[in-house]
Amino acid sequence: MSNVLRTCRGFVLLFNRQCIKSVQRGFHSTEPCFDKRPKVDVVSVDSFNNVQNKNKKTYLDMLRVYQMEKYRSGHVEFINTALKHLDEFGVNEDLETYKKLIQVLPAGKFVPQNYIQSEFMHYPKHQQCIIDLLQKMEDNGVIPDWEVEDLLVKRFGPRGFPVRRYWRMMYWMPKFNNLSPWPIPKPAPNDPYELALLAIKRISSIDIESEVKVYKTNQLEESLEDTWIVSGQSPDQKKLIENHPDNIPIYIEGGFRIWLRKQSIIYFILRTEPPPAIENEEQEDEDDISNFRVPFLDNPIPKKSDKIAIKKTVHEQEDGTILAVAATGTSSKNSLLSWVFNFNKILLYMS
Repeated sequence: MSNVLRTCRGFVLLFNRQCIKSVQRGFHSTEPCFDKRPKVDVVSVDSFNNVQNKNKKTYLDMLRVYQMEKYRSGHVEFINTALKHLDEFGVNEDLETYKKLIQVLPAGKFVPQNYIQSEFMHYPKHQQCIIDLLQKMEDNGVIPDWEVEDLLVKRFGPRGFPVRRYWRMMYWMPKFNNLSPWPIPKPAPNDPYELALLAIKRISSIDIESEVKVYKTNQLEESLEDTWIVSGQSPDQKKLIENHPDNIPIYIEGGFRIWLRKQSIIYFILRTEPPPAIENEEQEDEDDISNFRVPFLDNPIPKKSDKIAIKKTVHEQEDGTILAVAATGTSSKNSLLSWVFNFNKILLYMS
């Protein structure tokens, strides 16, 4: 009987050892247990650079291809890469494109479940990615709409940091959008002639009586080139030219650059030296308190000078008097000479 028990115990021990070895072999095996698809970048960093036709259609197609992939990953990396190529594809001011970028993130996955998660920035990498996207919208002057709020709430909840960022944008951006007294079409025109009209009107608006006129140099006999001139001048500036003494020179200064949204234009000014200021015969030291006077008790201080100063116009500044402003099609010396001899021909017949 004892021999039988010993034989059974040996068989059980041998069986247990073989089971343990088989489990160890299966556990340490390098063969995949499940048939998983390897992770592959659907749209790599170079995919945006390799596109030949860079426009809105191809940009949205790349976003659509990424969203159609079943086993996609790297949402944050893809959005950050796509944001870097907005300017190249010309969609940096398109609201629809920003909505498509937000829709790359799956809805409902990053919503915090309690106040602690919401205040401690649940999924901080993804929230910071969308905050950078909203910052890109603000830099390009794109005002979000209510659909953007719905997209953000579905992904980060009503207390997510991107939603808070969206609320601040919706408060301030509509206020500053139409605050400028010189509205410019959006996008700004690319034609230099239209830009010159907008720029000279903006510069000349310091005087409400200013007139903006357009001249063609081919209509002048002494012109050496064919271009246009946009000139701005007010009646006060014309009077300053008429009363200008002959022994004081007049200069053409420039070119100065003025920006209209993302477009710029070069303009020139007609400037002369400022008129001499009327000085008092005796200058009083403001720091001297030896003869301190109380205005309510002492007699008024007599005037030390009876000279009358003529009120200066807005064009007479401390560094000089601005007589006119203009922008030309070529910004060349010949076009500026045509401008000087053209506006009312005042400089040619000064007495």
